[in-house]
Amino acid sequence: QVQLAESGGGSAQAGGSLRLSCAVSGLTADYWCMGWFRQAPGKKREGVASLDSDRDTNYANSVKGRFTISEDTQTNLYLQMNDLTPADTAMYYCVLVERNYCFSWQLSGDGTDFKHWGQGTQVTVFP
Repeated sequence: QVQLAESGGGSAQAGGSLRLSCAVSGLTADYWCMGWFRQAPGKKREGVASLDSDRDTNYANSVKGRFTISEDTQTNLYLQMNDLTPADTAMYYCVLVERNYCFSWQLSGDGTDFKHWGQGTQVTVFP
């Protein structure tokens, strides 16, 4: 069974950087789509970035040019977050679905397309 465990959240000043990690275990599929979603208090859940087994990536417009998604031998997923703003404050979740590709529209939805979810890690950005 696939399990996801996030780490690396914390606090940063605006303009600073954080790197989130997600440890992936139990993945046996050859094809997958992994990503990051976030949810701020009182707001809808939103997609941040995704990466598939072909190493194609998708990003939400709000993070393009600032965030970078990457993975390491299918066992770790990362999200490098630079030039943080208070608007990036949220709980960040690692997600995964066993399928051939990621689609950009998945980040526009609420994430129900992703079968597996981590517990989340909090990111707080101060002005």
